[in-house]
Amino acid sequence: MVTAIITDIEGTTTSVSFVYDVLFPYAREHIPSYIKNHSQQINVIEQLKLINTEVGRSLSINEAIEQLLQWMDEDKKITPLKNLQGMIWEDGYKTNGFQGDVYEDVPANIKKWHDMGVPVYIYSSGSIKAQKLLFSHSIAGDLTPWLSGYFDTTIGAKKDHQSYLRIAKEINKSPAEILFLSDITDELDAANQTGMQTVLLIRNKNDNSFQSDHIFAENFNQIQLNE
Repeated sequence: MVTAIITDIEGTTTSVSFVYDVLFPYAREHIPSYIKNHSQQINVIEQLKLINTEVGRSLSINEAIEQLLQWMDEDKKITPLKNLQGMIWEDGYKTNGFQGDVYEDVPANIKKWHDMGVPVYIYSSGSIKAQKLLFSHSIAGDLTPWLSGYFDTTIGAKKDHQSYLRIAKEINKSPAEILFLSDITDELDAANQTGMQTVLLIRNKNDNSFQSDHIFAENFNQIQLNE
């Protein structure tokens, strides 16, 4: 019996190309100017403090910018980087007109699951702010009315099973009643350690290279709940 769903974003609800070809390049281009123009704002000051904590010393503005760019080049999942990316993307959604990408099977299914009384939550390495921006400005319109909550790396790393226990406690559900959707086997393994049900999303039908003990689906249409 599934009473709640947690879903990843990248490769699961949203194409990897949108993240790497649209969002990441936009953030990388605008990090220097955004931080310099907003360095006196409280929310940016807080992130700069977190960067200092992460590296273990006090950085100048220019050094912090270089550190952020280095983390981006290394594809690090570090909270202040993700938070600042979310702030920059907010400007992008509002001024550049790009929309959040979602696979065509996603909107109808999250609405269906919501209407069935099965809440849908997002868990992504991207910040909660970035998650909300993507789904509120999606190519299918505002999908946030059908989403019940959001989790990011502040709850824990996605490959750490303790993170999934924390989420289960937060949403007041038994892990055995939760279905976790992702395209990353290591994340599914971590969730499965807690007793969660899992589905591996294989969006590329030509990808026969994966090996997994998890149930898999090519899209959300193939996921059947409580039937």
